[in-house]
Amino acid sequence: MSTSSGAAIAGIGATEFSKRSGRSALRLACEATLAALADAGLEPSDVDGLVTFTADTSSEIHLARGTGMGELTHFSRVGYGGGAACGTVAQAAMAIETGAAEVVVCYRAFNERSGERYGLGQADRAVDPGADRAAYSWMTPFGLNTPAQWVAMFARRYLHEYGATTEDFGRVAVVARERAATNPAAWFFGRPIALADHQASRWIAEPLRLLDCCQETDGGQALVVVSAERARDLRQPVVRVRAAAQGSGAEQHMMTSYYRRDLATLPEMGVVGRRLWQRGGIGPADVDAAVLYDHFTPLVLPQLEELGFCGRGEAKDFIADGHLGLAGRLPTNTHGGQLGEAYLHGMNGIAEAVRLVRGTSCNQPREVGTAVVTAGTGVPTSGLLLSAP
Repeated sequence: MSTSSGAAIAGIGATEFSKRSGRSALRLACEATLAALADAGLEPSDVDGLVTFTADTSSEIHLARGTGMGELTHFSRVGYGGGAACGTVAQAAMAIETGAAEVVVCYRAFNERSGERYGLGQADRAVDPGADRAAYSWMTPFGLNTPAQWVAMFARRYLHEYGATTEDFGRVAVVARERAATNPAAWFFGRPIALADHQASRWIAEPLRLLDCCQETDGGQALVVVSAERARDLRQPVVRVRAAAQGSGAEQHMMTSYYRRDLATLPEMGVVGRRLWQRGGIGPADVDAAVLYDHFTPLVLPQLEELGFCGRGEAKDFIADGHLGLAGRLPTNTHGGQLGEAYLHGMNGIAEAVRLVRGTSCNQPREVGTAVVTAGTGVPTSGLLLSAP
């Protein structure tokens, strides 16, 4: 994508976030898509492009038929679980800019709590001959079966390298739950926590406690991407895709990159950050708010460092000084994040960044000219800079 993207997010829509939706993932995807189109002031017949995750079970043709769309001229998918979130918007923007499509819907829907539970990791999955499963075979015999166990290895090294404590992780959870408590759409609406609650929560995989781990959610989220020119004629304020990037680091694995020289960093997010600043023509000091992928609290700290908001090992102090709060230097995860609102593989975070730029977040900190959004960490990932026109 060029330094100045010609694409914009014109509509956002979601289902309710629950633990038992009572309906199929396809229906959730259709509901979220129709809500996003209504938000933009568009009809299903206007859509000619779709982008989703390789992990999504609702195929493009079924979504198109179920919502009343017509012909499609672009459809694509992005891999690596939550790392795909911002990548879907990147692909939609490229489709818009190259003329492959004019109205692209990005969507993600699943029953992650009542259906396939991602928190189980590889433990109960069928063995197959693929390269990913072969890579996991080096980990699973030694008890590294679940995402929490994989991240615990990283977290332990980060604590050792930088003298952090589990309280530093807990402060991330406290901020998320504080924002969720005042967000009516959040699962943890009305239920804030204190740092003492975090420290008293049970161990999942040391040094990760229960309140360090994101939720398992049933729900769907969709986004409508059009050209910035077309967005000016639609219902909502223009939210420009100022820059989009994807990145994978050297010696990259899927949440188990234990063979790198430095285990306490996230090189893939460093790749994304450098590309965002280069393509967006701005730097960290120009960003007004952030939505950082928070599937596990420890991985929020190195994201702040990789993106340049603070130096190596300084994230614990940056957070302790209150910079993630509404009155702080970088209001973060104002919707409650995946820890507090819902775990929609990061798509609900993009929607919150859109609301921040529009000025309609339920926890609007101030006028937000530019927001940065990140996707899954520990995996090949992606990021966005969203700006007012």
